[in-house]
Amino acid sequence: MTEFFTRRNVLALAAASTAAIALASGQAWAQEAAKPADGTAPVKAPEPAGKIDEAKLMAPGILKDIVMGKAEAPVTIVEYASMTCPHCAHFATTTLPTIKEKYIDTGKAKLILREFPFDPRATAAFMLARCAPEDRYYPMVEVLFAQQQQWAGVANSVEPLLQISKLAGFTQESFNACLTNQKLLDDVNAARDRGANEFGVNATPTFFINGSKYSGALSVDEMSAIIDGLL
Repeated sequence: MTEFFTRRNVLALAAASTAAIALASGQAWAQEAAKPADGTAPVKAPEPAGKIDEAKLMAPGILKDIVMGKAEAPVTIVEYASMTCPHCAHFATTTLPTIKEKYIDTGKAKLILREFPFDPRATAAFMLARCAPEDRYYPMVEVLFAQQQQWAGVANSVEPLLQISKLAGFTQESFNACLTNQKLLDDVNAARDRGANEFGVNATPTFFINGSKYSGALSVDEMSAIIDGLL
């Protein structure tokens, strides 16, 4: 992967096969959580898959954590995601807006997204989000997830990624410069490796909510039950 982004072959991501991307995205392994059949039964908070020391989890990594919400919020949600993961896109477009309105915007919780790319296109998308001004990081991530099929599942992803990047103020030159930034590439890979080696992340999305680990997509009701139990 370290040879993938060079000034000579930055556009080589256009040659990545959609079959390979589909396979990488399939490694999310998680299934969508089902809601109650009648839509009214209270949802019980799912059991966590384990507990991570919060001080270790929140220790600074190579890449700066960008916080969505108030830093002093009592509940911290750390999400490890891959930009080409369909379950991550579903969470971002379907579940997160409600969680943001109920808990993040009200100061009850904050969200930190961390990189766990499964394939070169996911790595490229994360690099572009990191190259954007910090206040445009989450808006750019939101657009990348919302338009995932337009760049992750096509034969040539360069043009759609460039157009999305231009919305965040990129030029052709800054777009190319970002994707040829070897240090940033190494840092994104290091963030992924830290998640795997220190916190046991092996699927996306994986959430740590005040240190408790939950693998797979969580519904609004499930995440609400977890957060409510911590408030």
